[in-house]
Amino acid sequence: MFSQTSSQSYLIIGLGNPGRDYRNNRHNIGFMLMDRLAERLSIEFTRIQHKALFTDGRYKGTRILLAKPQTYMNNSGQSVGALMRFFKIPASNLLVAYDDVDLPFATLRMRASGGSAGQKGMKSVIQHLKTEEFPRLRLGIDRPPGRMSTPDYVLQDFSSDIAEELAIFLDRAADAALKFTSEGLDAAMTQYNRSES
Repeated sequence: MFSQTSSQSYLIIGLGNPGRDYRNNRHNIGFMLMDRLAERLSIEFTRIQHKALFTDGRYKGTRILLAKPQTYMNNSGQSVGALMRFFKIPASNLLVAYDDVDLPFATLRMRASGGSAGQKGMKSVIQHLKTEEFPRLRLGIDRPPGRMSTPDYVLQDFSSDIAEELAIFLDRAADAALKFTSEGLDAAMTQYNRSES
């Protein structure tokens, strides 16, 4: 088993729920992004490690670790904390990607730190890492329509009529994540924290 430390490795984690029933849910856009990144890096999720589907590859000479926690959303921090400790990843080299109902659909925001804003997966990550000081990639899925509850909304599948827009959004989010690993958080935020033009 390899053990590489630190600044040469980046850990990108997408939050979601495991299982076929949840695969296309809005809540699983973090998992969808991990699949898109794996495609970009020509790697596959073939291992379970620290309660996560896990794979790793290289991008511009840098080692990239990708993970999809299998603990269910609300306990994501168990896996994130264990992976960071095992691979000795500093918080600055972690990127957590997750759905955000407070952003319009297809909007992304990268941040260096912050609270969970009610997202239970992020709440778990913050609790297990004992810090809010780590980069995150918020993936906008829009607010629930009408009087629909947020839990019901996020556990619905994306509708088929936005499939093309969703694919473009995931490509853009993958670009942002990879720029983070190659050029740093500030460069990624400068380019991608704006409305798509």
